[in-house]
Amino acid sequence: MKETPMVECDWEVFDKNHRDAKGYHFRAEQFAREGQRPSLIFNVASVAIERYLVALCAYRGIMPFNHNYTSLMDAAESAVAFDQELSKNIRSLDEIFGICSLEEYHHGTPTPADSVRALSMCNNILKMFDRLEIKSINTDPA
Repeated sequence: MKETPMVECDWEVFDKNHRDAKGYHFRAEQFAREGQRPSLIFNVASVAIERYLVALCAYRGIMPFNHNYTSLMDAAESAVAFDQELSKNIRSLDEIFGICSLEEYHHGTPTPADSVRALSMCNNILKMFDRLEIKSINTDPA
């Protein structure tokens, strides 16, 4: 089971996750400008990526099976076309975050390059929202 179809777009879930994603994304960029630890930048950017993906799924009425990056991408790619390289990069985050399995739990140590890569992924996902003309909303447009 990859995802659970929803009847329609869940605007409340979309809006909350879209706003949260942008907040985490911009905070990660702020931390990078301030010279904070790469692991902090990476972790905050990774939360932004998760929230962006959940928002995309909610927009298209799809609920991910769980929130590891592979499951999120399986659901998100059934909703929106992704660049292959971006998809591969997002899925690779599970190599650092093996947190959804009790048997194979691990949390690796991100490198400075990982923090730069995570911010790049955030920026590419944000561009997807712009291309789809998806904006944060406060009410159901219907």
